[in-house]
Amino acid sequence: MRKGKVYYKDHLAGIITESDEGEFVFQYDYQYVKERPSEFITFTMPVTDKPYSDKRLFPFFEGLIPEGWLLDIASKNWKINRNDSMGLLLACCQNCIGAVSVVPIPEENGE
Repeated sequence: MRKGKVYYKDHLAGIITESDEGEFVFQYDYQYVKERPSEFITFTMPVTDKPYSDKRLFPFFEGLIPEGWLLDIASKNWKINRNDSMGLLLACCQNCIGAVSVVPIPEENGE
């Protein structure tokens, strides 16, 4: 299972997870929902206490991943398959242009 902390304007907005079965889940942080109910990360994912889930990475997060020659460089340097969306998101999106960033959460033993 791979996870990342999603920040919006330097505030922890939530956690994105890819399960071992390949399902993606984004869950807004409880404190974020309580304190910032109108500060959604994207129009397609309004702030809610319910998780969002899908069989593929959400289009908003796909949009954060580099494209073209920059994707080639990232894929080669970090030895990440170009089709590994979650791997690329976690490797490349810690300092994105814009208000959203994704910081990897290290896997714990046995996870």
